[in-house]
Amino acid sequence: MPRMLDVSEDVRAEIGDEEADRLLAGENALGSYDCTSCRTPGDSEQERTSTVLFVGEETAVLAFAHATCIPSQVVKVAEDQLQGAVRSITGAEPQAAPMTPVTPVAIGEQAVLGVTSGLVLIDNELHPALVVEPTAPIARPGTTGSGGDDFLPLLIEQGFLPVTDVNQKPSPIAGWSVLLAMGQLHAILQPGTGGGSPVAWWQAHQPLQVTEGWRAAANKSHRVLVFAAPVGSIGQQPREDLLRDALEKAAANGRLVAAAMPLAGT
Repeated sequence: MPRMLDVSEDVRAEIGDEEADRLLAGENALGSYDCTSCRTPGDSEQERTSTVLFVGEETAVLAFAHATCIPSQVVKVAEDQLQGAVRSITGAEPQAAPMTPVTPVAIGEQAVLGVTSGLVLIDNELHPALVVEPTAPIARPGTTGSGGDDFLPLLIEQGFLPVTDVNQKPSPIAGWSVLLAMGQLHAILQPGTGGGSPVAWWQAHQPLQVTEGWRAAANKSHRVLVFAAPVGSIGQQPREDLLRDALEKAAANGRLVAAAMPLAGT
């Protein structure tokens, strides 16, 4: 039976016309699936379904998700990250925590980005949030660094906006997204150069589990609030109330920017 599959041009180019046509015609066994974004059942014979291709250096994984969760696309990820996702399919148990400190990944020779997930209450509604803080001052690319910190100016140039009140939802930012793959946090993606595929601004060394509440809130809103502050502004807070206090203090000191990003991937 033909399927209600969405296969983007980028996905078709990667897997080939023959394989794409086989998928659309329903020539292999898969019809029903677990949406690897919201983790609930889907049926490609009954509802629109997105094909999402994760591409590493040596491995490619084709996944399925409700089209209402995420669009069909190609997402380039690190090989070890993709292998971790494959292991999660085969039954490896993820470790959960009330708040998830995400393993930082180097963005330069002297600084790494630390990312923490948590829920932020705005207008009596819980919103999924990621808080990004470098471990050292960030110099503008092409400079040797002079003791200053260009982290916030660089983000503002990309479309992030200063936060003066944490009780107000951040504005959307074009081209950026948060990659939640197979129920785990993988990356924050930024627009590719020249209109190409999105690239990772931050990647986890290995996929990180988020709480059920965080994932449920993300799948409800299809958006994640991403806050960013210079080194020393937030810290690794053990509770969400303390994280909120740190965000409000950073905002009051003019040291916080934010943007709302859609979910991408699966």
